[in-house]
Amino acid sequence: MADLETLRPVTGPATGPLVGSATDTPDGPATGWAARWAGRIEASTPAGRDRGVDALRALAISGVVLGHWLVTAWAPAPGGKLAISSPLAHLPAFTPLSWVLQTLAVFFFVGGYAAARSLRSTPGVRAWLRSRAARLLRPVMPLLLVWAGIVAGLTLHGTPWTTVRALALPALAPLWFLAVFAALTAATPLLARLRPGVTAASAAAVVLAADAARFWPGGPAWLDRLGWVNLAAGWLVPYALGMGWARGMLASRRAAGALLAGGAAGAVLLVAAAGYPASMVGVTGAEVSNLSPPTLAAVCFGLAQVGLALLVRGRLARLMRRPRLWAVTAMVNLSAMTVFLWHQTALSVTAVAALRFGDVPGLLSSPADPGWLAHRLGWLAVVTALLALAGTAGAGLRAVRRGRPGLRAAHRDPAAHRDPAARRTRTPHAGRTAQGPPRTGGTAQEPPHGAEAAQGSPRAAEATQGPPHGAEPAGDPRAPGFTTRCHHHLDVPSDSL
Repeated sequence: MADLETLRPVTGPATGPLVGSATDTPDGPATGWAARWAGRIEASTPAGRDRGVDALRALAISGVVLGHWLVTAWAPAPGGKLAISSPLAHLPAFTPLSWVLQTLAVFFFVGGYAAARSLRSTPGVRAWLRSRAARLLRPVMPLLLVWAGIVAGLTLHGTPWTTVRALALPALAPLWFLAVFAALTAATPLLARLRPGVTAASAAAVVLAADAARFWPGGPAWLDRLGWVNLAAGWLVPYALGMGWARGMLASRRAAGALLAGGAAGAVLLVAAAGYPASMVGVTGAEVSNLSPPTLAAVCFGLAQVGLALLVRGRLARLMRRPRLWAVTAMVNLSAMTVFLWHQTALSVTAVAALRFGDVPGLLSSPADPGWLAHRLGWLAVVTALLALAGTAGAGLRAVRRGRPGLRAAHRDPAAHRDPAARRTRTPHAGRTAQGPPRTGGTAQEPPHGAEAAQGSPRAAEATQGPPHGAEPAGDPRAPGFTTRCHHHLDVPSDSL
């Protein structure tokens, strides 16, 4: 992704590359900008890329986002205030939704897999940690600044603090994930020296011990605090399994099936016989949450999800041979952390805009009947559009800050904005005309941009041709320059979740 991780060319841990191309199962003739856009991303994807891993990550982030959007509610409270609520507190029949949409274990599993691979390919542990820390922490400051402004504005307009808090807490809740993921990332070099299976089993044992202590009948109240140890130990289980997967573990369908069956059986047994909540997400007003902090039931449920993910990965890789489906999946991966950190903000901002209208069905109303869920589904289009707009704005700001090559080239030659022919003669990377002399300035000639500039490289020849006549502006997703940037993210070995 642009602000946390970039995609990397990977192969399957044991089965080799599971990839496809535009010629395998084409979506049809490349007519229209969407088809051209998908075709360019398809052409920019390395041949050895395991698209099944990318599909798992995209499904995991999509499940988390959709789940949060469906269970986060604000209900009117006395005094014209708002209070956080949940449809699961009023409609327990919808509890199975949490079994489908709580996909954090898959996110951590794929994260451990990608972290292990990127650590092996990066020279120097310190350089790897600095790079990961920068990518993890960079998106946080804009989020905090935006919410500082929103909180200040609502307070100045006389909004009750209870309402301000109810709107801000769900939006800032994703930061807990970032903290846990950052801690596991910092521990990755140490975890890489250990046996992943032993690490996962040890972490699960810690969760079991913490649950036994805090749920022991008649125990002191301070034992409840031991549960927060599970915040790290609980998510270490799928993370360590992901690191093991990167080493070739869990390669057989038998191992995946054992995880699925054993994890599912454990979760069902704990819910049915040990009194754990049936919902795999927190429910407003409930005494115990399976997620905050993670319980042994959540860990077992995560093991089942990991097993299922391993079983369907091959089929997902084959589906990713469709260029348009792969293009959407690639874009979700490139924006995964941005989407995760900002998706609740998009929902909260929509609610803030609706405050003046009072009781708004599906947004600022009690989630006490099935009609609320139908109205909330209608609001998802608005929230999705707002999230996409925020992502586009963030990408534009990053482009300006980084001084993208295309922008620097246009700055040196403003005529490139007006004359498509001028754009056609410029290389995407160097920003100079193909016919012109190499840039000099009393120093040695500028080195070529990566392996693509090697003599005889097809990509180098393509770069010298530049965009075709009449190409769209560089900021347009339909433009060839956009595909060049996608190729940079898709092809350069770098960090990924």
